[in-house]
Amino acid sequence: MITSAVAGPIERGPIDADAVTSPERAPEDLEVFGGTAGASAQREHDRRKDKRETRIRENHPHIGGLILALSDEPQSTRAWAVGAQGEVALGQRLDKLSGSGVHVLHDRRIPPTRANIDHIAVCPSGVIVIDAKKYQGRPRLQVEGGLFRPRTETLMVGSRKQDGLVAGALKQVALVRAALDDAGIDGIPVQGMLCFVGADWPLLGGDFIIAGVHVLWPKKAAEHLQKAGPLDEPTMRQIHRALASAFPPA
Repeated sequence: MITSAVAGPIERGPIDADAVTSPERAPEDLEVFGGTAGASAQREHDRRKDKRETRIRENHPHIGGLILALSDEPQSTRAWAVGAQGEVALGQRLDKLSGSGVHVLHDRRIPPTRANIDHIAVCPSGVIVIDAKKYQGRPRLQVEGGLFRPRTETLMVGSRKQDGLVAGALKQVALVRAALDDAGIDGIPVQGMLCFVGADWPLLGGDFIIAGVHVLWPKKAAEHLQKAGPLDEPTMRQIHRALASAFPPA
């Protein structure tokens, strides 16, 4: 014979507040970490500096400290600190535009490499990929040929040719375009910038475009980013999120 049991009242324990989960936020509501300008360059400088100090102290236990006090950092190490200073200075100016419809990402890694993009700005006119440089000398465009021989353009900084900087900027532009394509975001203008911080710019004029890359200084870059364009705020936020995901902080 089967008998049924009568269920008594169910006892409930106290509610664990930590176990209660809130509804998952939509992707468009999640905050994007903009990154820290110059962070990876400063880390590389510190790594090289520490490695040199350790080597000298181990090789010269008694006078290592004196050697370090009387010697300068190698230029190859110091250049990382100088580069970080340029990125920080430009990053601070770009951050001031956050309330003017400009969305910025700083110091983004290019997967799967250790290389980075200094700054990516999403503004009404499109996406601007900015490489910050802190070089001595005056940036200028050197043009040769034209009438009877092919015209060539060369980026000069002081007396040195720096066409490699243009090639690097164009490569970064191509990578950002590819990331937008992968995210299904089409038709967005992407432009490269070389922004020279603290360079010997003339009082009037001075900026120029070479191979589609705008060469200029921080104040001029900020003016360019604030120009009117076809992108509205929701579209800029969508692009900003997509690029933040494609290029994580370095």
